[in-house]
Amino acid sequence: MTGEQKRGKLVVFSAPSGTGKSTIANIVLQRIPNIRFSVSATTRQKRAGEEEGVSYYFLAKEDFEAKIHNGGFIEYEFFFGNYYGTLLDKTCEVIDSGTHILFDLDVKGAMNLKKLFPDTSLLLFIKPPSMEVLQQRLKERNSEDEDGLKGRLERARLELEYADQFDEVVVNDNLDNAVDTVTAIINKFLLKT
Repeated sequence: MTGEQKRGKLVVFSAPSGTGKSTIANIVLQRIPNIRFSVSATTRQKRAGEEEGVSYYFLAKEDFEAKIHNGGFIEYEFFFGNYYGTLLDKTCEVIDSGTHILFDLDVKGAMNLKKLFPDTSLLLFIKPPSMEVLQQRLKERNSEDEDGLKGRLERARLELEYADQFDEVVVNDNLDNAVDTVTAIINKFLLKT
């Protein structure tokens, strides 16, 4: 690249569980060159086949907590006994190299990222066509008991309250249309100077 290299941009997907966000993200990653998926840090143990810096950045709990204390995370969460988060320094390394990053964050993590990168981030919220459709999709996954399903639907209602704070909202009522719409929005954003 001649002259000064352009910084990469940040694209964030947020959506209630069962909306099709991961499917859309995987297709977008195949369609758009020079964008890669964000690699999170975690304190959980490395599993067979996982690679440092590819699957996750694996940190000791003390190291993770020190980074929290020193403002080293864009966002982080603690669940199922482990921390998970997005490292600020690793994110800056990637965008400084000119590569764009796609994130899958909850709504609060998305808001934190926008505060840190207001001019170079795009927040996309993927909505289900309706709560009834979302409930049906979650039931079809067969991964929840009745209490788990209720919990996911309650969380979805809370997440939907944040949708109007996102740059773009796309309803996933047809996967092909949603992917085309999201891809067009991201490409337009990445081409803006």
